[in-house]
Order: sequence, then C-alpha cells, then structure tokens
Amino acid sequence: MAFVGKKFPAITVNAMDSMGDTIKLNVFEEATKNNKKVCLFWYPKDFTFVCPTELHAFQAALGEFEKRNTMVIGASCDSAQVHFAWLTTAKDQGGIEGVTYPLLADTTRALSMELDILDYDMFSDEDNGGDNVTYRATYLIDETGTVFHESINHMPLGRNVNEYLRLIDAFSHVQNHGEVCPANWEEGKDAMKATPSGTAEYLATH
Repeated sequence: MAFVGKKFPAITVNAMDSMGDTIKLNVFEEATKNNKKVCLFWYPKDFTFVCPTELHAFQAALGEFEKRNTMVIGASCDSAQVHFAWLTTAKDQGGIEGVTYPLLADTTRALSMELDILDYDMFSDEDNGGDNVTYRATYLIDETGTVFHESINHMPLGRNVNEYLRLIDAFSHVQNHGEVCPANWEEGKDAMKATPSGTAEYLATH
C-alpha cells in the first residue's frame, strides 16, 4: 500500500525514550500537534549488524534534522525492554549507547501491518509462530501528518541519511516557494517553475 499523499496512520504504539522510560507515541500526532516534520525509519531487529550503523548515522545527523524542524523516530518490532538493553550497550559492543531519539516498539505489529512492511519469512520460527520483522522502510511526514516520501530497502541495504535531509530540503522549498525541484536538486541550487503549457523553466533561487 502506498502512503505518499495520504495521512500517516494514527496508531499509538509503545516506545522507549532517551530517559529509559516506556511511553506511548503516535507519529501522526507528533507531527500535527507539534507542527513538525517527522522522519520515521524502520529497521529489522535490535542487536544485529547493519541496524546499529543506521541508528548511529541518524544520531550523528540529528542536529541537521532539528534545524529543519524535523523529528527523528526509529522503529522495530522489538519490545521497549529490548530497546532499553540495546540503548545501554556500548557502541564498541554492538550497542546504540548515545542514541537520544525515541524508538517505537511495535510488538503487536499493528502499525507495521497497516504499513505492509513486514517480511513474513525473515527470522521466522515455525515452533512459536514466527518472529516477523520489518524491511528498512522510511517515511517522511509533513506538519499535517501527510506522507511526502516513502521507501523500502531489503534487509542487507543500509540507508543514506543525507538523502533524507535532501528530500526534506526539497519538500520545504516546494512548500515555501511553490516551485518544483529537478533531479539531484540541493539547497541553494536552481529550482523550476511549472508553466501553464506543461513545461517548466529554471528559476534562480539564490
């Protein structure tokens, strides 16, 4: 199911915050009530290999997201307790100590099923009915709770965090100027204005 141009599901999920407390978090409400954009990224499982590199990469870029009035939220189907154990494990031991943004704990799979991002074969266990995990799915959500970008990576493929910053810059430019952003556009480069004829012309924006 594609969510671009649609409201993000208003489903409340358990989460672990940076203080080690289990909280209730609704991504749609975080965007709309706080008038912020949200970058929500799903990863398959705590205490794995590629996943901690991504969580540390998002943490390293957290200041850049905050400059763009954007919240970062991580998510997996692990429990809040497992998140806490991972958060208190040192980086050189495979942990994510130092990560300060919240982590959703979608243990019921209610939100990940609604988003249709579960891999029902990965980590399956016939004895206990399976331990289904998510693909590396990413959602960029605007201040009205509407999704303006979504992407899904297969398990072995880590994300480029800078691309999400670029997409946020581009969407903010569209919001602020009503122009469109061509391929490889970055902040400070020329944008384009759609014309009534259906063509587009470049406009200097700096």
